Amino acid sequence: MPQEIAPRVVVAPAVRFGKPVIRGTRVPVELVVAKLAGGMAEQEVAEEYEITVEDIRAALVVATAL
Repeated sequence: MPQEIAPRVVVAPAVRFGKPVIRGTRVPVELVVAKLAGGMAEQEVAEEYEITVEDIRAALVVATAL
C-alpha cells in the first residue's frame, strides 16, 4: 500500500523501486525535477505526463526536503 510522504506524493515498494512518485501515477519526483531543470515549463511537464501543476509543485517541495 502506498505511503503518502507529502500531499500528492507517495512511496510504495512495488512502484518505481520505492522512489517517490506523484499519487495515482508512476511519474517519479526525480523525473519531474529533471524535466524542469532541463528547461521545460511547468505546463509542458504537466501536459506530457498528464499531471497537474499542483503535482509538480508538490514534487518540488519533496525534492527540496530530500
